[in-house]
Amino acid sequence: MEARVAEQLRGALGQLGFEVHAFKVGWYNAVLQPAFHLPYPDDTLAFVVLSTPSMFDKALKPFVNKERLKIIRDPVDQCVSHHLSCVKEKFPDQKVDIICDYEILPNRKPKFLAQTAAHVAGAAYYYQRKDVKLDPWGKKKIYGVCIHPKYGGWFAIRALLLFPDIQVPFLEQSAPIDCVSTEEKRIELLEQFNFHWQDWRYRDIIEVKERYSEEQKAYFATPPAERFRLLGLPGEGQRSTFH
Repeated sequence: MEARVAEQLRGALGQLGFEVHAFKVGWYNAVLQPAFHLPYPDDTLAFVVLSTPSMFDKALKPFVNKERLKIIRDPVDQCVSHHLSCVKEKFPDQKVDIICDYEILPNRKPKFLAQTAAHVAGAAYYYQRKDVKLDPWGKKKIYGVCIHPKYGGWFAIRALLLFPDIQVPFLEQSAPIDCVSTEEKRIELLEQFNFHWQDWRYRDIIEVKERYSEEQKAYFATPPAERFRLLGLPGEGQRSTFH
């Protein structure tokens, strides 16, 4: 069952520049505090959805051109939500729950921890402070970051797809590829991500197969409220008539 669902998801989303990776909810819950647990049985089938560099041209720009009058919030968020809703319709006999990366709980915590999900699904390795033996940062707060074996840091974790009625007790876990394996490189990665993230260097910590285009880099480097004009859309303040 898992293989068939995965094949359908990859067929629908792969051509749009997304990747999907299967995992069991129990793998995710096992490494987190109860406050962050997903409220499903341990053997529930889930998928983490990543956007790769090609999503910008394959999904976002066509979506914007087609739906331009309906875009009333972040175009990327709305594009991802649209395509995942379309995928959900391909499973009329299954319950499918979608959780997007921008969704938050009433207590302002995220509905899921994206980097943890990517790690347990084997999609991207989540490098954290604990992965460095000789910690050079003292009392500084150091955030972790996921690195994809093919795209380095040039990707994003967008959503979870959960299939509550599909239990997969025999699904085997694949470890993420440890592509930043030396102490020196891990320190460099966490330094760049925490203190120099705006210059993009951490994304190239490994040799990558594909990265964001200059157009895409300009888009994501622009403050969210100003991104509409880069896509040829009216600004948010001009768009209230389209609600």
